[in-house]
Amino acid sequence: MKNFAKFLLFVLLVSAGISLLYDYRLKRGGLNLPSGRKPEKYTLASNPSVDPKQVPSLEALNRERRALVKSVIPSVVAVKTSKKIGVRREYGLDPFELFFQNRRQFRNPRDETLVQNSLGSGVIVTNEGHIITNSHVVTDREGNQVDQIEVQLSDGQTKKAQLVGADSEVDLAVLKIDDPGVKPLKLADSDLVQPGDFVVAIGNPFGFEETVTDGIISSKMRPNRTDGFGDLLQTNAAINPGNSGGPLVNLRGEVIGINTAIASTTGGSQGVGFAIPSNTVRTALESLLKQGRIIRGYLGIQTRALQSDDTSTETDGVPVAGVMPGSPAAQAGVQPGDVIRKFDGREVKNFPALRTLVAQTQLNKQVELEIVRNGKPLKVTTQIKEQPIDYESARVSPKRSPSQPQPPGQSNDQEMSNRPLASIHVEELTPETARQLDLPANVQGVLVSGVDPDSGVAELQKGDVIEEINQQPVTSVADYNKIAAALDPSQPQVLSVCRHKMRSFLVLRPR
Repeated sequence: MKNFAKFLLFVLLVSAGISLLYDYRLKRGGLNLPSGRKPEKYTLASNPSVDPKQVPSLEALNRERRALVKSVIPSVVAVKTSKKIGVRREYGLDPFELFFQNRRQFRNPRDETLVQNSLGSGVIVTNEGHIITNSHVVTDREGNQVDQIEVQLSDGQTKKAQLVGADSEVDLAVLKIDDPGVKPLKLADSDLVQPGDFVVAIGNPFGFEETVTDGIISSKMRPNRTDGFGDLLQTNAAINPGNSGGPLVNLRGEVIGINTAIASTTGGSQGVGFAIPSNTVRTALESLLKQGRIIRGYLGIQTRALQSDDTSTETDGVPVAGVMPGSPAAQAGVQPGDVIRKFDGREVKNFPALRTLVAQTQLNKQVELEIVRNGKPLKVTTQIKEQPIDYESARVSPKRSPSQPQPPGQSNDQEMSNRPLASIHVEELTPETARQLDLPANVQGVLVSGVDPDSGVAELQKGDVIEEINQQPVTSVADYNKIAAALDPSQPQVLSVCRHKMRSFLVLRPR
């Protein structure tokens, strides 16, 4: 009781001192400006440097751009998620310890819940309040749903959102909010999009809601890519962390894609962004709303790159290297060595185009395949079926044909050294190492322990963490070795790398 009285006396003395100091400053006044100072004379410019009549087309473009952005903004939302990742126990000190010696008392322990927050974007696409965003915005790296999802509308309202469904393979998720006044955007036909088309990206980068950037479509459906980027729309519109799930919009205010990834050495925009085409989005949306999951059709083929010595002299098409027993392709009589030229009346120039067409086809629909066999055209029919669970619909086979033997004298060790990532040495990432390197709490991958000199991957450093290879998650050295062993050395490889608190993409091109 005596100590408590001393404590109260100390508090009263401190309060009295602060009060006296405040009164003193109030009476003396604040900062005194010098008196007798004459106002500066100034004259502001009254006319613009360019007469608007001299640039009427630019003035019109400015008005049209404003109209486009104004019409789209109300349909774009900021997505904010939170997930409990653990509990930390803290012990509070007794406040009397600050004033009295020889008194070391602790309060009862208090458990503090650790919460991981993340930001993303989304776009309203139905009158019922359905919102499209990325799967990685609303799930953790293991694919588990976050604990809470909120969306912030353009008028500042914040609403809780329900997760209707998500699919990590196409990186799309559907949310739903209860708001009868929403304004959905139309999903355009992404097949009509061409390189050079003007586009606008809108989202929530770094927490700055309603950020608008513009650019063009840089590329579309690159052939012969096996890393997943060939299926996406590429744009130079600035896309940064937080833009994920936001729309890529055309001149008519229609959604032509959902922003999903960037290629960058810094973790920020370097003019190479990627969006999921709207036709893929529409198929996934309808499947998630009707079935609660994405239903994937499949043909059941393995493919390879076209070679100069192929039977056909044309370079377009999908050469068949293998056929899955019992698959739609097998039922149609497709054979290894065939080249698929058309699918259901539409030309097929490469495997990504074929895969997209198959994915957009209704199950059980009869389709016609136009193929070339031994130089002769042939038509066959089949019925598209649902892809079996855990079945990989197609893989790119090595360029060496099955009948071609391994070059004499080349050992397995020599073959290993020719693999794309052979110059990168990795080891398991431990929690202790992650703390020492100041890595994010959710980082998973393998630790780079060294890079061979003159390997052409100088951008990669010892201490970096490789989280993904060609969008395939890496959680252990075994995963890394398995994925690395299956890479095509003639193709670029895209590594998702974490360095301290920054994440970026690193593209390794064949030498």
